[in-house]
Amino acid sequence: MYNINSMNVHREPPYRFAVSLAGISLVALGLLAVRVATSDSFRYGFMVWNLVLATVPLLLAWWLVTRVDRLGWLSWQQIILTLAWIVFLPNSFYLITDFVHLRVNYEADIFFDIGLLTSFVLAGLMYGYVSVYMVHQRLLKRMRERSTYLLLGLLFLAVSFAICLGRYTRWNTWDILLKPAGLLFDVSERVINPNAHLQTYATTAVMFLLLFGGYAIVYEAIRLIKSTK
Repeated sequence: MYNINSMNVHREPPYRFAVSLAGISLVALGLLAVRVATSDSFRYGFMVWNLVLATVPLLLAWWLVTRVDRLGWLSWQQIILTLAWIVFLPNSFYLITDFVHLRVNYEADIFFDIGLLTSFVLAGLMYGYVSVYMVHQRLLKRMRERSTYLLLGLLFLAVSFAICLGRYTRWNTWDILLKPAGLLFDVSERVINPNAHLQTYATTAVMFLLLFGGYAIVYEAIRLIKSTK
């Protein structure tokens, strides 16, 4: 009986945390449902699909770390999973750019729409940060902490650049497979001719500082909480 209770105590925090993450999405979807019901407008209906894509990196990270814990990180399956996680990760943070759709309209109060979009953005940020944290913890078992921060910095820089490509040129994750030539052209054009794409670099820098800085705060806050127990 003691062992069973101990197992339940051990499993309860992850379960409750998973429920809280799901709750963020339910709040966002609930607010959207209220808006649709009261305004007969599907103005922000696209946010549902964006939210679905935002959950993919978290699921991939969970699958990856589960396999890494059992099988290590150097098999081709784990390498493919890692690449898939990296490729889909920008989708979690991409929702922050959906504030560009915020407009004063006669369908709903502007403050309600702000709250609606913020709920989706918070859900995306949480899914993204949790997935990065899960992978970060496995990296810490294999690398020095300073090296993991450098690696994650490069990751967030790539994520920020990918978000800019998605917002300005409308590239999607699956275009890596469906339209690789066009995607490679747009990326190389921005690398070869940076002066012609200053907006991309400026936006990438802002997104990097926001996202990486946000993760650093979350990570250090978790460390502080653990150290005070």
